[in-house]
Amino acid sequence: MTVEKDKEIKREINRLTNLYKDIDRVKRLTAKNLIEEVAFMKATLKELKELIDEHGPIDEMPQGEYSILREHPALKSYNTMVQRYSTIIKQLMDLLPKEQQKEVDDGFEAFLNEK
Repeated sequence: MTVEKDKEIKREINRLTNLYKDIDRVKRLTAKNLIEEVAFMKATLKELKELIDEHGPIDEMPQGEYSILREHPALKSYNTMVQRYSTIIKQLMDLLPKEQQKEVDDGFEAFLNEK
C-alpha cells in the first residue's frame, strides 16, 4: 500500500469515526469494522478510477497472433467494489439515529464527480 493511500484511509477512518462517537457502544463497535472497510474501499476506488481514466474502459488483450477487446480489469473491479461500497455506506447510515442520518455526507458524490 502506498503512503498516500494509507494517509487517505486514515483520514477517512478518522472522519467517519467522529460521526459515530456518540452512538451506543455495541453499534460503535459494529461501525468500527465497517468504517475500516469502507475507508479502504474509498481509497481503492479512487485508484481504480484513475487507472480507468488513464487507460480507458476497454483493454486490448493479445491472443497469440491476434488480440481481442475486453472490459478493462480495473473497470470490472471498480464496478464490483462500488456496489459493495454503497452497501456498506447504507449499513453505516442505518446505525446512526434517524435525525443524524440526514446530516452525514459520506463524500461519495464528490468522489464520483472528481476528475
